Amino acid sequence: MADKPQHPWRIVGAVSFLALPLLAAGLDAAQGDPSISDSEILPKAAHSLLLDIAGTGDGFVAVGERGHVLVSADGKTWTQAKVPTRSTLTSVSAQGASIWAAGHDGVIIHSADGGKTWQRQRVQPWSADSREPTNGSPILDTLFLSANEGYAVGAYSLLLKTVDGGASWTALSVAGEAAVAPVATASDSGVFDDSMLELAAESDPHLNAIARTDAGMLLVMGERGAGFRSADGGASWSKIRLPYEGSMFGLLALGGEKVLAYGLRGNVYESDDAGGSWRKVDSGTGTSLIGGTVGPDGTVVLVGSNGTLLARRAGAQAFSASNIQLGSGQVPALSAAVAADGGYLLTSDLGAVSAKVQ
Repeated sequence: MADKPQHPWRIVGAVSFLALPLLAAGLDAAQGDPSISDSEILPKAAHSLLLDIAGTGDGFVAVGERGHVLVSADGKTWTQAKVPTRSTLTSVSAQGASIWAAGHDGVIIHSADGGKTWQRQRVQPWSADSREPTNGSPILDTLFLSANEGYAVGAYSLLLKTVDGGASWTALSVAGEAAVAPVATASDSGVFDDSMLELAAESDPHLNAIARTDAGMLLVMGERGAGFRSADGGASWSKIRLPYEGSMFGLLALGGEKVLAYGLRGNVYESDDAGGSWRKVDSGTGTSLIGGTVGPDGTVVLVGSNGTLLARRAGAQAFSASNIQLGSGQVPALSAAVAADGGYLLTSDLGAVSAKVQ
């Protein structure tokens, strides 16, 4: 199974998805529906906003704004693939040569040849005629357990499952409502804006991340303390509660029944019993943590805005912190990570960057 970094909130830029209906309507009138328009091959796509990355066994694939999909054999040289969407892609999962990317407008695209060619499997752009809360909802995370079984989660409690490799998707439902926490009032990054998290308490919580333990327990985390788990492949869900009523942006399965959740303002929590109970982990930062992965040696790596990179070696209790700065002096807003060549590849608003951990 290829490494799959877990990652969280992927609504990007100064425009929150709450404004997507107006944006989509304008684009539709001006240049056609971006969700079903072929991506534009751009010379600087490799240095554009990238939101997620996955290992494919033979290399890497990264996704981001404007339907950008970039493939690389070595994590250094990237080639943009032509894909059947211009919607922002927020998540990518791989099972060998089979790759799925998903994002805004409910788009899911698939490649069966390691990212060379792509086909659209699902799209649900915003429609003025629909009153459904998930109308046009962006997909924020994906999880594929095999070439056939996969899950997608997103805004307004969007939860989908496939058992045929994405050829068809079934909507699932989680029970309960998210806890209500104070709305964040300030952003710690110009790219990931905490004001995007504002939502009326009665609305369905946005689901930001999904993971599965070794024993098969599915866990979903979202905004304002929302958490759910399922022991039967998503057929039924029970509510779980963190000691923190803020938003969690990502989940990592650490082996056995251990899971780690991370999110707003540097909050990190760990569970030894698949989410039954939680303890707070001192992250050493107040910066929101946006993405993460577990390295082949068990190292937990978390990334966030302002170039924040946290690492915790297997068996250690504390995270060590560093800040990524490019040779140009620019500080990237980091969004996802995957193990690569003794280090890690990170996605950011400046493209993919490499890093070593101490």
